[in-house]
Amino acid sequence: MDVTRVFAERGDLAHLALFLWASGASGLVVMTLRELAAQSRRLDAFVSEIARLNHRINSSEGH
Repeated sequence: MDVTRVFAERGDLAHLALFLWASGASGLVVMTLRELAAQSRRLDAFVSEIARLNHRINSSEGH
């Protein structure tokens, strides 16, 4: 049986709307957290490269 029709027949359209809103909001939160994790990895890689460059520069100055 179609879920939307069941909600409509029982008069629970507000509950259906709330469920759809909550599902959409949860999906956006998951996407945002994935992007933040990816950004964190990119920043970590960038900082590591800068540290490696600084180490090479400081090592070459010592010779």
